Amino acid sequence: MKDSIQIIVNGMAETVPANYRIKDLIDRFGEKDPHLIVEHNGRFVFAQEYRTRSVSSGDRLEFINPNFGG
Repeated sequence: MKDSIQIIVNGMAETVPANYRIKDLIDRFGEKDPHLIVEHNGRFVFAQEYRTRSVSSGDRLEFINPNFGG
């Protein structure tokens, strides 16, 4: 992949296209939880930003699936 970058997703190195957005990553990993929490370089990302916020080489993302209830 010539136009690709390296990022870290949930602690694992990933190679993705240089123009990837957070929504692309959510789709790639099959995240379906409507309560999904996304951290981008340690900062919370609002759901309305998923389609517009792009990732850069070296970025770290965490997908957190909260468990509610007991």
